[in-house]
Amino acid sequence: MFRKMRRFKQEMPIEDTIKVFENGSFGTLAVSGDDGYPYAVPLNYVYADGKLYFHCAKQGHKLDALQNSPKASFCVVSQDKVVPAKLTTLFESAIAFGRASVLGDEDKRKVLELFTQKYFSSNSDEFNEGEIQRHWNNVCLVALEIDHMTGKAEMDIINGRK
Repeated sequence: MFRKMRRFKQEMPIEDTIKVFENGSFGTLAVSGDDGYPYAVPLNYVYADGKLYFHCAKQGHKLDALQNSPKASFCVVSQDKVVPAKLTTLFESAIAFGRASVLGDEDKRKVLELFTQKYFSSNSDEFNEGEIQRHWNNVCLVALEIDHMTGKAEMDIINGRK
């Protein structure tokens, strides 16, 4: 169903691929947009329990696209360093393919808490709770149930792991 990576020697082990998702701060969500055009949008996310979570407004291009087709992909680049002397880039990235769905209120608080822990962990619990309450009525949360994921890295990075 999913293609094998053409440059298979650069494929990262699944554990390293998951680390890219766990440690990244933003990625790009790609969906099937209006009139069959791809729609890719960078956004913050959380990876937890084998799923990717996104927040968004309760209406807009992203949600319209996901209502038309829940299939989506999400890409995170965790390393990108151009090395001109070697005519290469030291890179590390991961991509997930899956089906997205909007979360109900019963799961909303848990995921919002994950977002505040990831992005606002230095703030107090009172601040985090205040932010959750402030955005509660206006925020929509989406879960991407992952069907397939791969990670890829430049060969020097792959060889350095051995």
